[in-house]
Amino acid sequence: MTQLGLNIADTFNKELPDDKDRNNTRRQVLEACYSFVEPIQTSNATLIAHSAEVAEILGISEGDLQSNLFTKVFSGNEVLEGTAPFAMCYGGHQFGHWAGQLGDGRAINLTEVLHENKRWALQLKGAGPTPYSRSADGLAVLRSSIREFLLSEAMHHLGVPTTRALSLSLTGDQVLRDMMYDGNGAYEKGAVVCRVAESFIRFGNFEIFASRNDKVNLTKLMDYTIKYFYPHIGKPSKESYLQFFQEVCDRTMNMIIHWQRVGFVHGVMNTDNFSILGLTIDYGPYGWLEGYDHGWTPNTTDRSHKRYRYGYQMNISLWNLAQLANALFLVIDDAKSLEGILMKYRSDIQEAYFSMMRSKLGLSLEEDGDESLVIELEELLQKSETDMTIFFRLLSEVSKEQSLPIEGDKKFLSVIEKAFYKPEEITESILESWRIWWMKYLMRLKKETIDDAKRKTSMNLVNPKYVLRNYMAQLAIDDANQGDYTLINSLLEVLRNPYDEKPEHEKWFVKRPEWARNKIGCSMLSCSS
Repeated sequence: MTQLGLNIADTFNKELPDDKDRNNTRRQVLEACYSFVEPIQTSNATLIAHSAEVAEILGISEGDLQSNLFTKVFSGNEVLEGTAPFAMCYGGHQFGHWAGQLGDGRAINLTEVLHENKRWALQLKGAGPTPYSRSADGLAVLRSSIREFLLSEAMHHLGVPTTRALSLSLTGDQVLRDMMYDGNGAYEKGAVVCRVAESFIRFGNFEIFASRNDKVNLTKLMDYTIKYFYPHIGKPSKESYLQFFQEVCDRTMNMIIHWQRVGFVHGVMNTDNFSILGLTIDYGPYGWLEGYDHGWTPNTTDRSHKRYRYGYQMNISLWNLAQLANALFLVIDDAKSLEGILMKYRSDIQEAYFSMMRSKLGLSLEEDGDESLVIELEELLQKSETDMTIFFRLLSEVSKEQSLPIEGDKKFLSVIEKAFYKPEEITESILESWRIWWMKYLMRLKKETIDDAKRKTSMNLVNPKYVLRNYMAQLAIDDANQGDYTLINSLLEVLRNPYDEKPEHEKWFVKRPEWARNKIGCSMLSCSS
């Protein structure tokens, strides 16, 4: 056992090939999975938030959390004895184009720990430059760090596979950022987040070796990944490699379906931002559907083409998996089997999506016409600005004993009217479309064998009441910039129980306020951090 009660158990930087050049200079790194590099010293590190839950799964005690050493280590100012921090080398497809070597440009992996037979990797984001930083400074600012800290924990409690966050620290230094890439750069407070995951290996870690025709190191990385994170697959062979790819597809699909379920839009679904373990990773310009819109993206960089829009996330996941298959082909050498897995994914994710949507609608049985009911609802929700989270949460209040709505009567919509941003948008034609759908939904509910109370309970387990809306994070950011961190911790508490009815949190179960509609940080965001 070492300092802070951590059981250090490094493997990645001991079993895989390293960069022999120990200079922290920007360069192409060949035939290596990582480069050794240490975080930079900050002027005045201050811990402003932490997750006690994450500390517990790492074996860190409450006393250690309050120690000066904890602040030093997780702000990058001290390296734990017996560890060797490093930055990973990987490539990636960015917005559909091969970008070559990318790597951990502002992330430094501190160590791996074992606690209660579970392996965890600890990584600092914003702790300084690495050989992969290119022209960037490797630093992060408070606003983006708050967003990542809160969302990592929020997503976990929503049941979405994700990296976690242990701590959030101010560095005491100023960082220059041009937030909207419009030439108006400004200095902001620097910050560091400690991210936690079983592993931070991405699709791009495999792609970089394949792009260089480096079969030897690609095979080493595959064998390492299977050994520690897919051990049930067994010894290396063509069959085990194909099973590995199949399971990566399964985990990726599970993650994407959860994104769609809660209305999360990643914003930057590049292959270097896709975890080999099917975890949501790299929280940048993400966002939540407020008005339900398949065409919405939170990323200013993606504003024109909307490649990573909400309604296209399932398609992009398939595209990204195809790029991973191309990389693994160098070792597997079986295009037909890889293509078969991808074709199965295409059909499986559609089936999984409609199954998920049935659960959001409270339909426990599968009936003919359910897919049409879902598709018609999706079209209807986009005819006027309707809040996704509020709509599905309120839909659980519908009784299957309710009378069928008659033509011209608006009363049936009263149960969900709180979800409409602009009720005046509900024209006569839209009202009639709602009435027709409502009749179909009520008739479909009558086929369910469970009663309204049980259906409501099941619906409320998949339709969250509280999500980290962008304006909520922005309020916490605004307060933090004034030195008040209370709201960060208050939101953390709200988001730990996103499915529960909590009267004291009711103020967060509301539509996005009008002042946030076009406010920077509340509508669209850039990749700047």
